[in-house]
Amino acid sequence: MVDFLLALLGLGILVLAGDMLVRGAVNVSLRLGVPALIVSLTIVAVGTSAPELLVAVSAVLEDAPGIAVGNVVGSNTANVLLVLGLPAMLAGLPMRDCETRTSYYQMLAGTAAFTLLAWLGPISWGQGLLLLAVYVAFMLHAARAARRHRRAEAATREALIEVEGAELGAPWWRIMAYLMLGVVGLPLGADILVESATAIARTYRVSETVIGLTLVAVGTSLPELATTIAAALRRQTDVALGNVLGSNMANLLGIVGMASLFGAIPVSRDVLQFDLLVMIGASLLLAPFVLWRVNISRWWGAAFAALYAGYLVAILS
Repeated sequence: MVDFLLALLGLGILVLAGDMLVRGAVNVSLRLGVPALIVSLTIVAVGTSAPELLVAVSAVLEDAPGIAVGNVVGSNTANVLLVLGLPAMLAGLPMRDCETRTSYYQMLAGTAAFTLLAWLGPISWGQGLLLLAVYVAFMLHAARAARRHRRAEAATREALIEVEGAELGAPWWRIMAYLMLGVVGLPLGADILVESATAIARTYRVSETVIGLTLVAVGTSLPELATTIAAALRRQTDVALGNVLGSNMANLLGIVGMASLFGAIPVSRDVLQFDLLVMIGASLLLAPFVLWRVNISRWWGAAFAALYAGYLVAILS
């Protein structure tokens, strides 16, 4: 029971610290004059994935790579089925004006690159650098596209209000406080979560990978879930879907790439033969909604959530 309470504490610290880091980084960027669209596509997407990054690095350093792999693969599956499913159940996600084809193709390319390296063997620093290079290329492309589509100053100012964590005119002391809380809280929460999750795995004789795929993956996906629910309620499907696609790319390319610099990351056969295939299937499930703009109705949201519940039952049994 103590380990479960510690795990919840670690998750809580991660979520709060991640939110503080996003707020601080967004407001620094806006004070320095960085366009709002670039902030949304880069800092916010990376910031909501900060919990996964810190958990993955902590897991590798503490010789628990199963948690790192399970966290990334499980988070990507949760992002599609749970993080999109629950908001769709609440408000539906109209796809008519959603332009995310390029980002979707990039996510599929990142998924293919990660899958290939996972099958070839442990992901070491060399493969990690390759994943990071691909991620940087995607980020640069997103930044150039945002700069090309930047509109008039009035529209840009209106967009600033919609950026997660934006506080126009926030004083520097508050921005610095956000950054400090995020920088201190993230590694603290990640360390508590990884240690307690490892203890739970040993106590109940389940693999660290299963804990990573379930408890850790769902917990570290909470920032994405909160952002997506808010976007769905505002009828901003492009923000909701863009958040998921961007986070999935950050998980597979940026987080795995960064974590591999601290130690080799082996991928178990169970993950290769089941969990990775589920993650790929969930990604391909988005194709008709992104490519042909089929609305993600409340019924589709319920179906997504049900599929995720079935997946959890399968791996826990």
